[in-house]
Formats: sequence, structure tokens, C-alpha cells
Amino acid sequence: MPKLLKMAQKPAIPKGTRDFTPEQVTKRNYIFNTIQKSFELYGFQPIETPSFENYDTLMGKYGEEGDRLIFKILNSGDFLKKVDAKLLENKESQKITKSISEKALRYDLTVPFARYVVQHQNEIVFPFKRFQIQPVWRADRPQKGRFREFYQCDADVVGSKSLLQEVEFIQLYDDVFTKLGLTEVEIKMNNRKILSGIAEIIGQKDKLIDFTVALDKLDKIGEDGVIKEMLNKGISENAIEKVKPLFNFNGTNQENIAKLKEMLSDSIEGLEGVAELQFIVDTIEKIGLQSAILTLDVTLARGLNYYTGAIFEVVTNKVKMGSIGGGGRYDDLTSIFGLKDLSGIGISFGLDRIYIVLEELGLFNAINLPKPKVLLLNYSDENTLDKIELLQFLRKNNIKAELYPDVAKSNKQRQKQFKYLKNREIEFVILDENTKDIQLKNTFTGEIISGNAKSILQNLI
Repeated sequence: MPKLLKMAQKPAIPKGTRDFTPEQVTKRNYIFNTIQKSFELYGFQPIETPSFENYDTLMGKYGEEGDRLIFKILNSGDFLKKVDAKLLENKESQKITKSISEKALRYDLTVPFARYVVQHQNEIVFPFKRFQIQPVWRADRPQKGRFREFYQCDADVVGSKSLLQEVEFIQLYDDVFTKLGLTEVEIKMNNRKILSGIAEIIGQKDKLIDFTVALDKLDKIGEDGVIKEMLNKGISENAIEKVKPLFNFNGTNQENIAKLKEMLSDSIEGLEGVAELQFIVDTIEKIGLQSAILTLDVTLARGLNYYTGAIFEVVTNKVKMGSIGGGGRYDDLTSIFGLKDLSGIGISFGLDRIYIVLEELGLFNAINLPKPKVLLLNYSDENTLDKIELLQFLRKNNIKAELYPDVAKSNKQRQKQFKYLKNREIEFVILDENTKDIQLKNTFTGEIISGNAKSILQNLI
């Protein structure tokens, strides 16, 4: 009886995830390294947290829309292996078991950081400045610039209420994007206290979250869409009429601050937010920025519930793309884990969107793939040890070197080695088999130097 042929599995990856080629990884590492150097320049220290957290650590921290996008991990591994089977027959017990075993992939790096701070508070010197560069996951609908698995590059400070932190984060954004060659990015800024003050004066304080979530979508769904969503959330037509001036809030930063002072004259919290913006804007105007532009945007809300003060979002008008960075102040986020009165502020760089922008603008011209500087051709296996010793000599002197692994038994196989040399764009090649006296060819200029191997190679060091 003939054996059934097993069909080959079609290779595929989940939607919203990607493979990266050597060239793409090199370009991504260029962005990572640029951001990390700026983080370190500003005094931030690195930490890392697990890819997944306990479910209850994450849920309820991101607002209704954010919580919907959390990837849940249910009953992972053999967690239920030792559980009494009879216990699982009871539906109520099943619910309890499920809730205990439930975990989730991290949605962002900020909430895990808050958990980290509380858990390690006795080891931390405050104010604590940390940076974190790790992947996060969101069960979102994939589209250009939006993925289910992507990297965030975060910097946060906890333990300081000083508005100088807000100023420094604006400078940090400016520093990174200037170094990446992405000039004239727009750093949009607002303050949640201002939004809270507006909700107060229009009599919708109890609907602050609904109000801010709808307002934050102005650039996506337009004025009519925002009004429709506010009405659906129960915000009155009278209240919407009062906030309509926000939809066309034009002018300089100073002019807009003056308008807000007048608009929020009856709200203590709102005026406090205006005063904070005034300090930040005044300071940035005095010290200046390298290439970024700071803009006051009163419709900026950011949907995350934990923000309490200044909020930021970074965009570029050079490529059609969503935000490439964002963040804000979150007073008392750590209180959800039992540590009260610890103010914090942080920003994030969206690595994957930044990559797309730099690619479309051709700002990766100077990026080169890692490659050896010297290639040893391999025409015989008689002196393999000599070649390995020559490799060791080069590598010990920090010269990237490689021996073509397969011995060429024919002219066709020799041509294959030269094709490899050309495709990798390797600068130098050792042509002959005698590793004591060699011929070293510069493939870029065509120059050939003959003589004692170590004497010739010493010139490369």
C-alpha cells in the first residue's frame, strides 16, 4: 500500500507581525542605538520587564478602548495539570481557576514600569530615571504603521514633580529626531488638567473620559465625527456647543495660552494646567530647540486614563503617518500597586513608525550591513590550520575577517567564492593558498600587495 504524501506546510506568520531581513535589522539597530545614546546622555538607566504580566496588573489601566486590545494568555502550559478534575466540573470553580491562571502580553512599558518601581522601591534611588527598549503587543487591526507586535523605546522619571522634567523630555525628543535627520517634527503638547477644567465648566465633569477620548479623535474622524461620538456618550448638545471653539483653536502658543486663561477663568484645576503649560512654553522659547517645533494642541487628549498633567504627541508632516512618539505626566500611577504620592512622567518613541518614516524619506543612506573587512579564499584543505591561525591574528587585532568555508574543487566553485566576495562588498581578499606569504587585493581599487602575511596585514590594523 503506497504511503500517503504529507503536504508541505505553507510558511506564514500571524497578521500584524513581521520578519526582518539583515538590512532591516541593521537599520532598526541604527535607530535603537541613536535613541539609547540620547537616553544615556540625559542620565537614564536601562531596565527590562517580562513580556507578559499578570492579567490584573494590566487590565483597567488603559481605558475601555485600550483594555480591549490587550492580548490575554489563558490557562498557559500545564497549569491545570495538578488541579482536581472534579473541581473543574463546577462552573464557578472554572471561572476562579481561569482568573487565577490568566496572564497577558504587555500593552505598553509604562504600567509594567509602575509595577517594577513598587516592587523594587527599596533598591531604587529617587528620582529614578529609567529607559526601556522592548516589544509590546496589541490586538489591534493591522494597517500601515500599526502592528500587533512592535517596539517601544521609553524614558521615564519617577519621584519628581518638577516641570523641568517636561522641559527635558521635549529636549530629548528634539535631540533624537535631529540626530536621526528627521527635522521639523512637531511636538504637540496639552495638559489633562486643562481638559478636566473644560469638562468642569461645560458641566460634564462626570464624563471626562468620554469627552477626552472623543476629542482625541478629531484629526481622525473630524469635527462631525467627534460631535456624533460625544452625543452617543451622553454629552449634551449645550455642552458640545461650548467646546466647539476648541475644534478651531488657532494661533501661536502664547496666544492660545491667553485664550485658555480666559476660557478657564472659573476652573481652579484648569488654570493650574494653563500655568504649567505657560512655564514649559516660556522655558523652551528661551532655550530654543535644535530642529523640532513645539505646538500647543488643546484637542490632544491621549486615551490613556493614567495621565494627569502634561501630555505629548510627536508627528511629522513629511510622511502621512500617525504619531511617532507620545507620553505625559502620570501622578500617582504607582498607587494602584500600593505606593502613593509618587509622581512620574515619561515619553515613548515608536520605533516601527520611525523606521517607516526614515525609509520613505531616504534617511538611511549611511547605513551599512555588518560584513568582514577581509575574506580568505579557500582553494585547498591542506593548510586549513594556517588559515584559521591567520583569521585568529586578524580577529585578535579587531579586524573583521572570514574564511570561505567550502573548499573549491573546480573553477566553477572558485567563481562562486568571488561572487560571494562581490555580493558582500568585502574590501580585501587574500588570493593565494600560502598563508605565510600572501597576495592581498583591495577589491575597491584593484591594488595587490605581496609579501609576508603578518607584515602586510599589520597595515590594516
